[in-house]
Amino acid sequence: MALGLSASPPVVLLLLSLLGLAAAGKLLVVPVDGSHWLSMREVLDMLQKKGHEVVVVAPEVSMHIKPSKNFVMKRHSGPITQEEMEKDFKMFLQTSLEEGPFLKRFFKVYQHMKRLGNLAVSSCEHLLQNKELMRYLEESKFDAILTDPVIPCGVILAEHLSLPSVYFLRGIPCELDFEATQCPNPPSYVPRSLSQLTDQMTFFQRVKNLLFDTQNLFLCDFAFEPYSKLASEFLQREVTVQDLLRKGSVWLLRLEFVLEYPN
Repeated sequence: MALGLSASPPVVLLLLSLLGLAAAGKLLVVPVDGSHWLSMREVLDMLQKKGHEVVVVAPEVSMHIKPSKNFVMKRHSGPITQEEMEKDFKMFLQTSLEEGPFLKRFFKVYQHMKRLGNLAVSSCEHLLQNKELMRYLEESKFDAILTDPVIPCGVILAEHLSLPSVYFLRGIPCELDFEATQCPNPPSYVPRSLSQLTDQMTFFQRVKNLLFDTQNLFLCDFAFEPYSKLASEFLQREVTVQDLLRKGSVWLLRLEFVLEYPN
C-alpha cells in the first residue's frame, strides 16, 4: 500500500493505529538521523499518548536522535565520533547547495554521498552484529516496525524478525520506491532528481530528463549493493534491497505535489 501524505501527523497516526485495529501495541522504530527523524519523532510522541509502547534503535552517535520520556531508547555502537559525523554532514550540505554545471555538482555530491553511505552501512553492520541487542529485539515480540527505508537497515531487520513493516519516507535514491511499489514513473512526465525541471516540459526537456536516469547506474551501485550483500550474509540467503522493499506493508510518503513539481 503506497500513500501520498502532506506529512500530516494525525493522518499518519490514524493509519498506524489501524495496523493493530486501534489497540495499543508494541512498535519497533529504526529511524534515519537528520530531518528524517524530526518528522518521525512527532508521530512517535502521538503514538505514545495513544498508549502504544515505542522502542527506538539508534547509533550512540547521532545529530538529533536523543532519549525521550515518550519512548524506550536502545543504542548501539557506530563507526565514527560525534565530531567526524557533524563535519561530514556539514560538507555534504554545503556541496548540495552549490550552484554550477550539472556534471560538476553531480560528481561532488556523489563523492560525499559515497562517504556517508559507507558510514551508514558500517553503522547497520554494528547493529546487526550486536548480539545482546539482537537477542533483546528477538525476544520482545513487537507488533510492527516503523522505519525510513532510505537507509534500509530497518528493512533488513524487519525481514529477520518477520515483522510487518511501515515505511515513513520522502523518497529513495535510484527510484527504488517506484520499482518496489510498481508505481508509474515515466521520465517523459516525472522530473528526475537534480534536473531542475518541472512537471511541464518541452520535448527537449523530456529528452534531457530521460538522460538524467543514467545517474541511477552510479547511485544504485554504491548506495544499495552493500546493503544487498550485508542482508544476504545476515539472512544467510541471496537477497536484494529491492526484494526486501517489496515486502513493505504500508508506505507513508511525505510528499507534496506543489512542492515537488512547481510550475
